[in-house]
Amino acid sequence: MSVSLILVPAAMAAVAAWKASRPEIDAHGRTVCHVATRMRNEHLLAAALADTGASTALHENRLSAEWQRVHAEFQRDAEGAWSVHLVGEVDTDRAEQIIAAVDAAYGGRVQQEVLAKLRERAPQAGMTLESETVEHDNSVTVVLTVGASA
Repeated sequence: MSVSLILVPAAMAAVAAWKASRPEIDAHGRTVCHVATRMRNEHLLAAALADTGASTALHENRLSAEWQRVHAEFQRDAEGAWSVHLVGEVDTDRAEQIIAAVDAAYGGRVQQEVLAKLRERAPQAGMTLESETVEHDNSVTVVLTVGASA
């Protein structure tokens, strides 16, 4: 089977939810769904795909991913939004599950990058990292002290 998903920015989630509930069929007979996502950075996307167990390949303007019995081709449009076409043992529900897992892994990668920048820049801003706690939901609480020296 074959499914294509249009990955729209999260800010457009309401429109995406409406469109996702109404899959379309393209000129090639493929199912096309619109899915909200926060994915923008191709290197973080590649890392997130690897986190979900996919083997990946970054090409000039697209990204391929391969899971067991599912192949995906991610491509950007002129506005920079990603779309993905999945082929193999996949239906609409499975496609949305795959993208949800990738989006969650992407969120974790973004969190790691933000925390690394915070740790790096805190001293330059006159702050000291006092503590960092990872919660059960993988959220991170950081306590900084202003004006203290390390």
